[in-house]
Amino acid sequence: MSQPAHAQRAHALLGASKADQWINCPPSARLQENIPDKRSEFADEGTAAHELSELILQRRLTPCNAAERRRLDKAIEKFKQTSSYYSPEMDDAVAAYVEVVEERFMAAKTRSSDAVILLEERLDFTEWVPDGYGTGDVVLISDGVLEVIDLKYGKGVPVSAIGNPQLRLYGLGAWSNWNYLYSIHEVSMTIVQPRLDSVSTDTLLLGELIEWAETTVKPAATLADAGDGEYKSGSHCRWCKVKGSCRARAEENMKALAYEFQDPALLSLDEVGSVLVVAEQLKAWAKDVEEYAFEQAKAGARISSWKLVEGRSNRAITDKAAARKALESAELEEDKYLKPQELLGITDLEKKIGKKELASLLEGLIIKPPGKPVLVPETDKRPELNSVDQDFAGEEFEV
Repeated sequence: MSQPAHAQRAHALLGASKADQWINCPPSARLQENIPDKRSEFADEGTAAHELSELILQRRLTPCNAAERRRLDKAIEKFKQTSSYYSPEMDDAVAAYVEVVEERFMAAKTRSSDAVILLEERLDFTEWVPDGYGTGDVVLISDGVLEVIDLKYGKGVPVSAIGNPQLRLYGLGAWSNWNYLYSIHEVSMTIVQPRLDSVSTDTLLLGELIEWAETTVKPAATLADAGDGEYKSGSHCRWCKVKGSCRARAEENMKALAYEFQDPALLSLDEVGSVLVVAEQLKAWAKDVEEYAFEQAKAGARISSWKLVEGRSNRAITDKAAARKALESAELEEDKYLKPQELLGITDLEKKIGKKELASLLEGLIIKPPGKPVLVPETDKRPELNSVDQDFAGEEFEV
């Protein structure tokens, strides 16, 4: 099946989406250069959501004559009928994103009646990054204010706009594209992650954004383009293509294994806190190394002290319809081979019925009880619990 237009975009060596990596670890850009990207179902689903949102935003917020409106209506309907990723959940998520864009566009038009909205705009920030470009989902321009809005469809990893280098580069690119026509003194950058009900915005004065570009981005980009600089591990390793075999990351994690404890025999709470931080780093690293080794072994490479074997499997019925017919023919009681009907879970119900419709049908029947206590780093944004013994009596902690 051919890839949709969104999936066919070329990726620059120093693209905005990888900025967190090459800014913090400049030589990693060239190190990954010839390693192909791996498409996933999640990435393709996100691409589909972007395509649908673009069509809807074109239909609702850009000037259209009757013929164009008909074309867009047909394109939207065709997408819903033919996309294997379309679902009521996607419909609701895209609607939430479109609503945010509409609100921001109306606010821009309040500032100036001739405010402009641009969709899927190619953004060029080569003034600071060699061959640097990206594609902004939405760019809004009004008197004095420029805003870029980015849709993140995934729900596995929360993404914030605060200090986000990808969004900052988009802001720079949008300003670079349009500053000759508009006097811009403030740049807002927004990430909408509708499946997590998250909207975050970071706003900088233009001077602050340019200073960041000159002092942080430009030097890192020069090093990255040349393949120079220091390899450095950190949270930016998450999406790196060589994270499972990176020596710098291995050495950093091996340092963590050499943690020296103080007497007495029992750890202090301060030491326990330090151990938990180390353990989180080691768990993520160990998982990445294991996945890398597994892929190498599948390709025929020999991993010292390890071997590839057939894993355990469960028995399976090859033809459930035929099996049911055979059991019926034996005149067995149905409860001996059939499960009673069960109500689907809330997520599956929302996918099949629709989030809003389900909420209306089951009004008063859906609750969200307090989550079990879980120990997380203090940088987590959730408020701290104060009286766990009273509020969660009988519950067990998750680690």
